[in-house]
Amino acid sequence: MQRRDFIKKTSSAAVALSALQTNAYAQAGEKKKRVGLIGCGWYGTCDLLRLIQVAPVDVAALCDVDTMMYDETAKLVVERQKLAKKPPHYGDYRKMLADHKFDIVLVGTPDHWHALAMIAAVKAGADVYCQKPISVDVVEGQAMLAAARKYGRVVQIGTQRRSTPHLIEAIDRVVKEGKLGKIGHVDICCYYHMRNNANPPITTPPDHFDYEMWTGPAPLRPYDSPPDPNSPTKARVPHRRWWRAFTEYGNGIVGDMCIHMFDMVRWMLDLGWPTGISSSGGIYVQKEARSNISDTQTATFEYPEFNVVWQHRTWGAPADSNYPWSAIIYGDKGTLKADVHRYEFFPAGKNQASISGKAQQEEGFPEDDTEKDLERHAAMANRWHQKDFLKAIESRGKPVADIEQGYISTASCILANLSAELGRSLKWDSKKQQVVGDEEANKLLRRDYRTPWEHPDPKTV
Repeated sequence: MQRRDFIKKTSSAAVALSALQTNAYAQAGEKKKRVGLIGCGWYGTCDLLRLIQVAPVDVAALCDVDTMMYDETAKLVVERQKLAKKPPHYGDYRKMLADHKFDIVLVGTPDHWHALAMIAAVKAGADVYCQKPISVDVVEGQAMLAAARKYGRVVQIGTQRRSTPHLIEAIDRVVKEGKLGKIGHVDICCYYHMRNNANPPITTPPDHFDYEMWTGPAPLRPYDSPPDPNSPTKARVPHRRWWRAFTEYGNGIVGDMCIHMFDMVRWMLDLGWPTGISSSGGIYVQKEARSNISDTQTATFEYPEFNVVWQHRTWGAPADSNYPWSAIIYGDKGTLKADVHRYEFFPAGKNQASISGKAQQEEGFPEDDTEKDLERHAAMANRWHQKDFLKAIESRGKPVADIEQGYISTASCILANLSAELGRSLKWDSKKQQVVGDEEANKLLRRDYRTPWEHPDPKTV
């Protein structure tokens, strides 16, 4: 469903009612969907467990380059589905896709693997749930969108703010009612201290981890991952979030956190492509760390009637301690503050919120209470997102976070980083899908792949 249809059919009363209802398993007798997971890390496993909670599925296989990580996820699947044995393990997603016919494939790899895995899955005939951001460069995203359309597959991106009940309610009660008046500015931000500032020594990868395959199309960096505090052997594996500290594998805090808030604002205000993007920042404070992503950055996404401005700092205090990762929408009649936990609307000139709501906890999922590393605020939204994905599969329509929406939000964040790298603002032509009058910037829309991996081409996927 498109955003307006989704909002129209989802009143505040329905949101509240659904939160108290059963866990919405599909009706008894419905054929189980065969599911495969590529990437058994934190959020890949989280997505799979939420899908298991809302639909009858057969987890046919799991793929990960780390046998220990596979084993952790496999044990959870056995427990949740009361299986006699673990789903088979694969270290190469291509072999898994060749051996099994999947209805659904979840892609939960680090960012530098999203494009190749997602494209291979849709080519194999599966509908795909892919984590955000969809890609590390813009052309990858173009190829992913082209593949989804060419092979007629449903692709939902893990920007689950679009399925967050209290945010749907905020649209219904504030935005749709015109309480903001004329919108003139939007701030989005993240002030979490989430940049890894370690300097571990270079060593050799453990036997249970295929570092060559994990690196794939990215540059092969020296193996320098810090010990994982959650591992009984203190294993040093970069896919336990150390990789997020490096631009070789992702797009820093902008690609990780800005995309969520930027996509949320685009959805709430029905925005498409920005016409211009500018950004500046760098490593201003945390200079001793090996990490090469910015610790401070501002980005401006230009729209005809207002700008959406991003700010992150991985040090210091947040601008508003109640909203450290959030969006603030300013109108001439009032201000809306929103994040993953709550929303508040303040009429112009008032310090007291007149309308507010907060994240809800669903009943009927006791396993959430003991699941390691589960983001409780996101569990309900993730389930709603999975259910929206399943509805789109049945109707063969577009889900609320369709691949095209994921592409727009991802590419806009990538362009912000390119603007900071080049030291100039960029004008974006959404029809030609290129930067206006800037050949140097356009060459950077596609990064080089490490041999023998081949960069996907939108024209030939």
